[in-house]
Amino acid sequence: MNVMIDLCVVPLGVGISVSEYVTACQRVLEEAGLEHQLHAYGTNIEGDWDEVMAAVKRCHEVVHAMGAPRITSSMRLGTRTDRAQSIDDKIQSVTDKLAAD
Repeated sequence: MNVMIDLCVVPLGVGISVSEYVTACQRVLEEAGLEHQLHAYGTNIEGDWDEVMAAVKRCHEVVHAMGAPRITSSMRLGTRTDRAQSIDDKIQSVTDKLAAD
């Protein structure tokens, strides 16, 4: 089953800036070959359920290995079985409606 998630990984106990940890998670997603799109407060990820969840787990492992003693993550996820839909499809749908106005 395919899933689309919005993931926000927040390392705790590492100071104010977290960009190096976000960068590490982006590398995990690239290495996993998953479609993803970074935004200001997280990352949208799409792919096979097991592959996406494995990448989320790997992000936690990598961030802990970088020295973060604690991580809090939030994730919203969605699945659909009636048709295939990508992150780009969802964005394009709204963009098309805005352009029609």
